Amino acid sequence: MSRPLVGQGAIVTGGARGIGLGIAKRLAAEGCRIALWDLSFQSFDATAARFTPVSMQTVDIADLKAVQSAYEATVADLGDIDILINNAGINGPVANTWEYPTEAWDRVLAVDLTGAFYCTRVVLPGMRERMYGRIVNIASMAGKEGVPGISGYAAAKGGLIAFTKSVAREVTDCGIMINAVAPALTETELFKQMTPEHIAAMKSKIPMGRCVQIDDIASLVAWMVSPGCSFTTGFTFDVSGGRAVY
Repeated sequence: MSRPLVGQGAIVTGGARGIGLGIAKRLAAEGCRIALWDLSFQSFDATAARFTPVSMQTVDIADLKAVQSAYEATVADLGDIDILINNAGINGPVANTWEYPTEAWDRVLAVDLTGAFYCTRVVLPGMRERMYGRIVNIASMAGKEGVPGISGYAAAKGGLIAFTKSVAREVTDCGIMINAVAPALTETELFKQMTPEHIAAMKSKIPMGRCVQIDDIASLVAWMVSPGCSFTTGFTFDVSGGRAVY
């Protein structure tokens, strides 16, 4: 059985938990050598995760110097980077825009949008030199539709979708595919940052009647980063249980 991802080097940001960990587990099962980047690894258990990362870097992706240092350390541990998963993100508060804390707005955009830019910026030179690479940005349905009460998160994810389109067109001659995923409400520990009312409202929009599972996203991403995804770039794939049909 062909395993086209065997031996490829992959960075997964926000990889110690949640969606990032689920993606990392799937890519490790496909034979990738995994580097995890996160703010903290206190909750990470390699035995429970059923794989051992080659590299683990504690990094705030909203800090360019920290990202550059983490990249250099990762290359030293892992070698060439073939895959980047820009997953790290925060939800921020649930509040109307006129009450939304300005410091929270700044932090949400710094992590969810600027952080993805920094990580993409550091990996692209190597990918361009080797004429190959796959980058997946984890966006959100909120970035396509807008969601009341989380304007900062929606703005950041909408920006990430636009960023995906722009940078993908910059490297169409380099064998690099850059795409995004827009999940609907996903069962992760980010639920702790949301009110029950917000969760119920978001779940009610999903025709299939359940929240997204992490494996739903990981399975799609595994194809998106494979050599088989060779003519799709700048696109945003929905994982929405029928919520998005456009």
